Amino acid sequence: VKSQTFQEYLGGVTVIRSQGRIVHPKFLLMALVVICGQPCSGKSTAASCLAEALQDLESKPAVRIVDETSFHLNRNQSYADMTAEKNLRGVLRSEVDRSLSKDTIIIVDSLNSIKGYRYELWCLARAAGIRNCVIYCDVEDSCCRRWNQDRNEKGEPAYNDKVFEDLVRRFEKPDRRNRWDSPLFELLPARDGLNKDSTAIADAVSYLTKKVDSKTRDVKVLQPTIATQSARFSEANSLYEMDRATQEVTAAIVKAQSLAMGGTVNGLSLGPELPTVNLSRSVGLPELRRLRRTFIKLTGQSSLSGPPPPLDADSAKRMFVDYLNRELGNG
Repeated sequence: VKSQTFQEYLGGVTVIRSQGRIVHPKFLLMALVVICGQPCSGKSTAASCLAEALQDLESKPAVRIVDETSFHLNRNQSYADMTAEKNLRGVLRSEVDRSLSKDTIIIVDSLNSIKGYRYELWCLARAAGIRNCVIYCDVEDSCCRRWNQDRNEKGEPAYNDKVFEDLVRRFEKPDRRNRWDSPLFELLPARDGLNKDSTAIADAVSYLTKKVDSKTRDVKVLQPTIATQSARFSEANSLYEMDRATQEVTAAIVKAQSLAMGGTVNGLSLGPELPTVNLSRSVGLPELRRLRRTFIKLTGQSSLSGPPPPLDADSAKRMFVDYLNRELGNG
């Protein structure tokens, strides 16, 4: 096929030129894999086995594992309270968001125990237009507790008893009837062991790498909607106003904290008829930038079931300040 461009239309379908060949975009390997399970249920082993099984393929797809150890996070500190846990999920979610691409399989190796959080990850996959699946390490609480004790006795990273019991109590088991938990591949490490040849691992590899065409029914590639596409706002000016407004709020907070010699920001006014900024602690610029990116993304996604994103700077500021006050506020 003669063409000077990387993208062209063939029968009304956008195609991509790869190494001189025309490839349908859905043939490319692209996916988000969410590993979930109780603490000490074999999730990291499952993630490693899946990555190894994928690398054994002739195509050798690019694979990346996103986990707590990537950020040198201590598991007991990260799950010490709800605030620390929320911050951990935010860090992992942001990293997943940055890592998603059309030619990489991203494996999220964490507890992923909250169904609402799994839904958020599913939304990221949908926005990227890739396939998504969940691998569940189904292990009895008593077995997880014993494995955790064994790790502690060996001096390996382990949960303290209080954190472990709290996580076990709050775990929300995935349900294949939920679209964000489907397809669901279940592993039974305590009964069957765990290796790259495990049935569920093999099934997941098949699902993640199977070529998709108009006749495929057993593999679902999530389709981005208008609200989740990169140009999710109806007017180009909307994105500009959102970006500028949130930058102005961020700059004002940084300046106020500087004047307060690192103290907390309370009662910061950004203008008439706008809510005041009330933060419970000092917030660094990197965290503010991360929250700003997350806010912009969530605002676009929320338009699926709610009002469209704001078209003016004041509305954007009002929403962003409300978001920051909820995430970092005093109450």
